[in-house]
Amino acid sequence: MVHTEDISPRYKDFDLWDDQSILSAIWEGQMAAISSLRPTLPALENAVQSATKRLQDISTSKPGRLAYIGAGTSGLLAMQDAMELSPTFGWPMERILFLMAGGDIARLRPIGDCEDDQEQALRDADQAQFNDRDVVIAVAASGSTPYTMQMAQTAKNKGALIIGIANNRNASLFDIADHAILLETGAEVLAGSTRMAAGTAQRAALTSFSTLLMTRLGYVVDGRMVNLIVDNEKLQGRAEQIVSDLAQSTTKLANEALIKANGDVKLAILIASNMKPQQAESLLREKDGNLRQALAEVQASN
Repeated sequence: MVHTEDISPRYKDFDLWDDQSILSAIWEGQMAAISSLRPTLPALENAVQSATKRLQDISTSKPGRLAYIGAGTSGLLAMQDAMELSPTFGWPMERILFLMAGGDIARLRPIGDCEDDQEQALRDADQAQFNDRDVVIAVAASGSTPYTMQMAQTAKNKGALIIGIANNRNASLFDIADHAILLETGAEVLAGSTRMAAGTAQRAALTSFSTLLMTRLGYVVDGRMVNLIVDNEKLQGRAEQIVSDLAQSTTKLANEALIKANGDVKLAILIASNMKPQQAESLLREKDGNLRQALAEVQASN
């Protein structure tokens, strides 16, 4: 049974309620959606551990990619998380794949029947050329969307790690997934409208997964985004603050370090910690880009 299609008697005569009652019911549904994430934390932790092992290996000429798959609302939410990885964490764009039923057009306007197109899924999967270094996050509220299911199965056949996120306990997607993330959000305020509670829970799960993953891959130190891409004034100020805090320097020195590092925040932190640019680059290479380890060595030598 697909519980995201359930009709709750709680919302009988919903359209006759007063405005505050309707808004309160929606708010309650959103809070319950966030709460549905709590029981999944162990499963998310295990998924991140497996994903980290695959993605941290950069010894090959083509390291593993993080691929997001979905359709409709689930696809749009997956796309949002995927698109934030590069600016937030400096994750290389060439190591991100986003595959959505309906392609680019579906990102701008709804195309309902494209989620049933398994042939398109096969074509998209063939073009993606999945391999055993890739990590695939497949998202579907029902857990049975044909496009998403076909993509996940094809990727798994190629050896990719599959992480399935769905809002139904009996989701067929979980039969394919190496790691199942169950978000039991139940009946929606508007029956079947999974853009509501199911979507909120998916968004929270995706954000939690990617943030922990990037932290374990060394892109976060002391709650700072040490690999962020500095491409506007706001982020320039944020980068200066990060460098100043972690290097315990003045804002002026942090700005100078960022200039010397050509905007590379990790490098700037080491430069602001009294290292020469070439020494800082060498140390980061030696530590495989792990700033925490590099800073520990700098502090030990002082």
